Amino acid sequence: MRPTFWVPPVLWMALILWFSSDTGSAVHTGRWLLPILRALAPWATPAQLDTIHALTRKGGHVTEYAILAGLWLRALVGGRAVRPAATAWIAFALTLGWAILDETYQSFFPSRTASATDVAIDGTGALLAVVVGHLGWRRVAERATVFLLWVTALGGGAALALNALTGVPSRALWLTTPLAAFGLLGRRLWWARRRDSSKEGPTAPR
Repeated sequence: MRPTFWVPPVLWMALILWFSSDTGSAVHTGRWLLPILRALAPWATPAQLDTIHALTRKGGHVTEYAILAGLWLRALVGGRAVRPAATAWIAFALTLGWAILDETYQSFFPSRTASATDVAIDGTGALLAVVVGHLGWRRVAERATVFLLWVTALGGGAALALNALTGVPSRALWLTTPLAAFGLLGRRLWWARRRDSSKEGPTAPR
């Protein structure tokens, strides 16, 4: 495997390790991030700002490990070091393994704590990256959209029925639930029409 493929993920792993020291502690990130959050949300209470700060840090976990998984996927695919079918799994395993080592490393700093929850969050970011990289963002977006439409349609229908029985007003559910159902129906009709068109094939000129 050429250095142009494996050097980027290794450098990114080193950067993650550096941020996992005292440099990336909540105390240090709060010194520059909290003033920014306070400027963006002047109405927020200190407790709310602390919550946003914590969520931002967790979002950083997802992002940095999604990038790492993407870099390893690129290295394995471009370097052709393994079979294409195994690249996604290996990239995910390498990234998750580094997340575990990273959390263990953090336990040596008084200002940091090792957390299994953070490993799970890191793994989520890695999984998202390898799924998108392996399937392509269009297929992932399509499947995610269908999933959300089904959740909205079925969950909204159940909520409408429950609200009707309990006398609770449904409000926006009367709009979102039918829209999701029509979206699923329209998608099904579109795919059926597209499938029929592909079966017929191009019409020969007379």
